[in-house]
Amino acid sequence: MAAPTKVLMLHGHSQNASIFSKRLGALRKSMGKGIEMVFVDGPIVLLPVDLDAASSLAALGASEANTTSSDPSATPRAWWKSNPERTVAHGLEDSILLLRDILQRDRYDGVFGFSQGAAMAALLAALSRPHSYPPFLIDGEAPHPPFKFCVAVSGFKAPGSISAETFGTSYSTPTLHVLGRNDVIVIKERSKGLLDLSQNKRLEEHDGGHFVPSKANWREFFRNYLADPLGVIPSPEPRTVLQPTPDD
Repeated sequence: MAAPTKVLMLHGHSQNASIFSKRLGALRKSMGKGIEMVFVDGPIVLLPVDLDAASSLAALGASEANTTSSDPSATPRAWWKSNPERTVAHGLEDSILLLRDILQRDRYDGVFGFSQGAAMAALLAALSRPHSYPPFLIDGEAPHPPFKFCVAVSGFKAPGSISAETFGTSYSTPTLHVLGRNDVIVIKERSKGLLDLSQNKRLEEHDGGHFVPSKANWREFFRNYLADPLGVIPSPEPRTVLQPTPDD
């Protein structure tokens, strides 16, 4: 019996592994035994002062989070903190080292992230390029083979010098980009910076906002894509026109 496809799942800003897993409950259940989703926590615990007043926890997909609760499953977390101009990613180094250690311990076929987690997922995929970021290496070698795929839902390019140096002009991991046509948190123009770096991309859009789409057609699409990311998988929404092609 073949081993299940193992996917590293990275939550969005203000969520945590527990919140993200619950939010994707229907999607998880639809995966069956052939796909295993492994949810991990970002290392940065957010305090009330860290939360953007302009973006409510509900808008971020984290209405369950509570900065004053002692319940770890309600603790809002992140992969980095940004300055108001979104040019710096404070704490990104810690997240990279945490994920390095996770990847050293186990093997994953791919990575799936939402929002800030999508930015982190794409960065992690790009880090598989040899020597792109020396602290990610262990004894001079990458801790994990290159991912077979990356899924970035409401993704964008992480800010700062580490991200710029890691991506360079592009990264080659086959990446499914999923954008919400009515997403006001990560608008399409912001996602374009990551799309432009993605050599082997597929773009799909849904009519909703800032969330991972989970209607039946999307659950089937994600299940089929994760099982065979290079296959010819029909679009979940016919209006989408960009299919997987390497950049010229």
